[in-house]
Amino acid sequence: MSPTRRRDSTRSRQLLLEAAAGLFAERGFDRSTTREIGERAGVDPALIARYFGGKAQLYIAVLDLDRASARPADLLEPERNLMLVNGVAQRGPGPVFRAAVTPLEDPAVQAAAASQLHWRLVDPLRERFTREGLDRPQLRAEIAVAAFVGIVLSRHGGAFTALAEAGTDEVVQLVLDLLDQGR
Repeated sequence: MSPTRRRDSTRSRQLLLEAAAGLFAERGFDRSTTREIGERAGVDPALIARYFGGKAQLYIAVLDLDRASARPADLLEPERNLMLVNGVAQRGPGPVFRAAVTPLEDPAVQAAAASQLHWRLVDPLRERFTREGLDRPQLRAEIAVAAFVGIVLSRHGGAFTALAEAGTDEVVQLVLDLLDQGR
């Protein structure tokens, strides 16, 4: 008779978070499957639904890990802007970017994605605009983020050929110029 293996839900959850973080960073949300995440974690992929509710909720849980660290730089920082533009180009838009333009099916996931959007993009800009003494810093930050997300997503939508053909550095510089004018 073989010994029964004791389940360690905390360890399995942690393994899934680590595996998902790696795959989402490498391939993006859409190109990562729950099967691959489970395989990389060495656990049954069905545990994703059990512990997180689904792949989108797992993605949000991975993003929530960042909240333990310092707030990200704002969009007016060239390195931050470049990192985000490159990330969407390489991995596609994840639920956080999508939440800015299209409501996600699950209201809880939508709320979590919107919260992440504010924490990662809107709040750092609002804080900068407040420090600079600009009027309506929240509105200015939301407009700037909406413009940024629209530009980044439109770059790969096929409707704007010059935008699609432009080099990343050129797009980032023009986006920075545009955002700076809104201050």
